[in-house]
Amino acid sequence: MTDAFDRTEHGDPAIARAGEILRTEVGSGLHGIAVAGTDDHDEMGVFIEPPECVIGMAGPMDHYVWRTQPEGHRSGHGDTDLVMYSLRKYLRLACAGNPTVLLPLFAPTESVYALTEFGTELRELAEAFLSQRAARRFVGYLDGQLDRMLGRGGQNGVPNRPELVERYGYDVKYASHALRLAYQGLELAEHARLTLPMPEAEREHVRRVKTGGVATVDEALDQIRAVRGRLADRLDAGGTVLPAEPDLERISAWSIDAHRRHWQRHHGF
Repeated sequence: MTDAFDRTEHGDPAIARAGEILRTEVGSGLHGIAVAGTDDHDEMGVFIEPPECVIGMAGPMDHYVWRTQPEGHRSGHGDTDLVMYSLRKYLRLACAGNPTVLLPLFAPTESVYALTEFGTELRELAEAFLSQRAARRFVGYLDGQLDRMLGRGGQNGVPNRPELVERYGYDVKYASHALRLAYQGLELAEHARLTLPMPEAEREHVRRVKTGGVATVDEALDQIRAVRGRLADRLDAGGTVLPAEPDLERISAWSIDAHRRHWQRHHGF
């Protein structure tokens, strides 16, 4: 482990680790689009807070962050970024359709690093979180990647990765993220699932963009917008198998029961 001054850490690791029920990979490796020697390693976990943080006076502990890079430094090859959410916060983010937060529900066995019976139950609830609201969040997130790629909004138009712009003429990483989100949102809308790693054809298309195989920014934009258009058409025309909203009643009932059982088992509550 790196020296405390050379890493970033927020939150109480004892609470997060003691209550951990699920932790998986969530980065490029999970999607199947990692490029050797370039990508960092991202993980996401879920923990159940102790009762004093939920119904007591200690105050909530809704997330824990650990990064091998110090605050304000960009992660690179060989670095690890871990974020863990309390179950209550995780459920709120997943119900809202946050694309990254949904990934632990669909990660294959080889990408699951920690799993308890409560984590298994949470993964079995995956379909309850999928909704048209979630699919529209994929559209919003991919549009955000395009804005960053094109220097719209924030940072005064300065790219986050100028070395990629210098090499390829545009930020191929933002472009690949946008294309990935478009494909995954479309799969969600058409089939109510997320395949991880991505299906081979889509995965290779994303990797081609990420490695500079699409020569110009205009060509990349055309390819991204074509998939985005198919997704938007599905949602706007009602041609999706997804319900309008997540199954909040089912999710809430499980959350209450999971907290109760976990506290009985680990806190004598």
